[in-house]
Amino acid sequence: MAVKLRLTRMGAKKRPTYRIVATDSRSPRDGKYLEQIGIYNPVGEKNVKINEEVALKWLNQGAIPTDTVRNLFSEAGIMKKYADAKSKKAE
Repeated sequence: MAVKLRLTRMGAKKRPTYRIVATDSRSPRDGKYLEQIGIYNPVGEKNVKINEEVALKWLNQGAIPTDTVRNLFSEAGIMKKYADAKSKKAE
């Protein structure tokens, strides 16, 4: 089972909010997910809340983030922490 970190659409028509979730890559966009990692609200003032511990847990287990989720993680500094931890393991 390939796990992906991706966005699930929530909210009303023309007013989207998204959940950042870990899910099986074969499941539908708004289908069942394994765990919620955070939220993203692009409308108005951009609002992002990410549970860093859960995100790092899934990345360390081999989950693959989509491009958008990777950008959100990079802005939050999670991808840098993941890369640092990965390079320390290699040493």
